[in-house]
Amino acid sequence: MKNRLLISFLLLSVIVGYCLIALPTQKSHMHPRYIKISAEGKPLKPWQGPWACVYDKEKQLLWEIKTDNESIHDGYWTYSWYQNQKGVANFGDCYFESNRCDTADLLRHTNENGLCGVQTWRLPSSEELASLVEPPSRPGNTHIAHDFFLHIQHGDYWSSEQTNKLSKHFNQFKEGAKSVNFHTGTSMTLPYRNAAFVMLVSSVTDLPTSQVSGRDTLITTPKEINK
Repeated sequence: MKNRLLISFLLLSVIVGYCLIALPTQKSHMHPRYIKISAEGKPLKPWQGPWACVYDKEKQLLWEIKTDNESIHDGYWTYSWYQNQKGVANFGDCYFESNRCDTADLLRHTNENGLCGVQTWRLPSSEELASLVEPPSRPGNTHIAHDFFLHIQHGDYWSSEQTNKLSKHFNQFKEGAKSVNFHTGTSMTLPYRNAAFVMLVSSVTDLPTSQVSGRDTLITTPKEINK
């Protein structure tokens, strides 16, 4: 009986030891570029949440974070490209407008609400969007830092760049705006009427240049750069 118990104990010890060795090391939530920002504009520790924006220390850009709660920032809403009477109005799909949605609608609502304490939200340039592209962290994920940029879809995201000549496939529409696709990590020009996704950006300064620590940390209100 004692021998059986001893053998069982040894077998259990071997199994537990093997499992501990085989367990993958937990991935750090730290990122060399990004800081989570609360809806009130306060920096968060890497493991904290919820967060409404992400600050890119390298580019000094504040990015809107998408949701899945049917608010104006829901990641599933799509928008036609429309800015300053240019483009096609109300050809997207959302619930927060009585008509269908365009990029001007999202910008108006976001700036009125002052997301993350900022009221200078705008469409990003294609270069700014492309700067977010990185290899997927896991198979099936989008080409972006998935642990920071939530609810990013496998599709096209509008940039601010307009009056670009369209490819032969869209030749009948003559011109459109540039987009970046986070499924493929590539960019292309789409007709203004296309329903694409949007992630807004703002140029800001005076956010911390390093991750927030547990010790005394000075938190300042973001200063906006009109652009």
